[in-house]
Amino acid sequence: MEYYSHCNFSQVVDTPLLLSSTLNEGSGLYAGDGSVDSKGKPALKNDTGQWKACSFILGTFFCERLAFYGISTNLVNYFIEKLHERTVVASTNITNWKGTCYITPLIGAILADTYWGRYWTIAGFTTVYLIGMCTLTLSASVSALKPAECVGSVCPSATTAQYAVFLTGLYLIALGTGGIKPCIWPFGADQFDDTDPKERVKKGSYFNWFYFSQNIGAIIASSVLVWIQDNVGWGIGFGIPTALMGVCIASLLIGTPLYRFQKPGGSPLTRICQVLVASFRKRNLKVLEDNSLLHETQDRSSAIEGSRKLEHSNELRCLDKAALISDADIEHGDLCNPWRLCTVTQVEELKILIRMFPIWATGIVFSAVFAQMSTLFVVQGKLMKRTLGSVTIPAASLSFFDFVSVIIWVPIYDSIIIPIVKKFTSKERGFSQLQRMGIGLFVSILCMAAAALVEIKRLQLVTELGLEDEKVAVPLSILWQIPQYFLLGAAEVFTFIGQHEFYYEQAPDAMRSLCSALSLLTNSLGNYLSSLILTIVTYVTTKGGKAGWIPDNLNEGHLDYFYWLLAGLSFLNLVVYMVFSRNYKEKKAAAA
Repeated sequence: MEYYSHCNFSQVVDTPLLLSSTLNEGSGLYAGDGSVDSKGKPALKNDTGQWKACSFILGTFFCERLAFYGISTNLVNYFIEKLHERTVVASTNITNWKGTCYITPLIGAILADTYWGRYWTIAGFTTVYLIGMCTLTLSASVSALKPAECVGSVCPSATTAQYAVFLTGLYLIALGTGGIKPCIWPFGADQFDDTDPKERVKKGSYFNWFYFSQNIGAIIASSVLVWIQDNVGWGIGFGIPTALMGVCIASLLIGTPLYRFQKPGGSPLTRICQVLVASFRKRNLKVLEDNSLLHETQDRSSAIEGSRKLEHSNELRCLDKAALISDADIEHGDLCNPWRLCTVTQVEELKILIRMFPIWATGIVFSAVFAQMSTLFVVQGKLMKRTLGSVTIPAASLSFFDFVSVIIWVPIYDSIIIPIVKKFTSKERGFSQLQRMGIGLFVSILCMAAAALVEIKRLQLVTELGLEDEKVAVPLSILWQIPQYFLLGAAEVFTFIGQHEFYYEQAPDAMRSLCSALSLLTNSLGNYLSSLILTIVTYVTTKGGKAGWIPDNLNEGHLDYFYWLLAGLSFLNLVVYMVFSRNYKEKKAAAA
């Protein structure tokens, strides 16, 4: 049976819907994924995209990450030393701010997918970012906006106005990064044609080198900029990242003629609601066994702007009712109303998001572990021996080794591990994205165990030297923290880069920014989870007037217990991840 409506895109198709995109050989002058150039014309493969365009995108991202880490890496010390806050309060404020930095991408993603596209979203939000950086720099430079210095042991609190200006700058940065984070790495991946096998392989490398460039920026921030902030001044220490944001904007704009652009496909949230409403309206209808009778466009491209057709899957069949043409639809001729009748592709978009959810949720605990690098790892390091000859090592600078770890692991993974594993798996990228992420979750357990063992040794020295009541460093070199930072960097290479690949490849074409934002949301929720665990642990362990696990003076606490707690949670998280990743069904899409 076939039914043709008065809508030029509506048809019930009685043949198999799609071929997988892997069957398309990517031949031709134009990109086969529907991308256009800066003038809105189909993108020529030889003149646009690939590494020549990505170099400007990577430059933009490098400068933005250098600016962001230049602010965030040493921020805990600014809160404690300049704003005179307690350790737990400072750690909570930072994790809350970082959490916000990973919630605001939802705003940027929705604007990019619905209205502006990724390029213009990045361009607009970098301006907000720059304003925030300028505000923060002023708060650390202008005398009236800086908190008073401590006099002896008396440290006056910042005034309400001073605190307000500082937080305004900080949260403008959080808003600005919300338009960059969910768009910048999908925008770079857009420069490689999904339908061309050669470009697909290059895109796999792109994700690795994208993360590599981020960590080069982080290394400079955690070493040079942290040293400047501690030894020269916070004004210039914040001013340099501010100048870099100007370079970031310039890099983005210069590369404009070379970019490939994906058109925004309309509101992804609206399409999700349409599927839910349409399937609910037809809840009493029986799902057809013949999937070819479900509603889909007769054209090669889907009805969603900037999106390829998606092949029908046999999971969550109740949602297929949204694509059933009912007698009522035919009687009223109402085949153009997506609130009553959706295409298979639209239904599959929602199914993909639902399938992704358990995988997404397991990233939250990993992000809680990652949050320790800029908070408790730093506080732990401040109570260890930080001198190396005549040089005093800032505690926050140890994050340098996390970034070094990433820089070491990325080329090893790309040049050595992938070719070796590919011989056994026959996969383009060696490990699947899910396997790669699982390895990272396992390594994060080792990271927490290493941190706990270092703290056990540190507390042994505290007891031996009778330093429980003194907030002083123990004669244990801060360099003993290197293994925990190095393991965390290795976990990042496997999990975070794997997540970038996974959420780009598995996301519906017109929801890639949204799925990128959802990926980043795990970082936010991980920071909030870390704050929640800190709050609960502090409340429980300080009952009866006890010092608790994490007092202001760690010498009378038990930070090692907290690290073991996170290691245990990470193990349970890995078990849950393995259960759901085994049963995950990958999407299949046609060429544009």
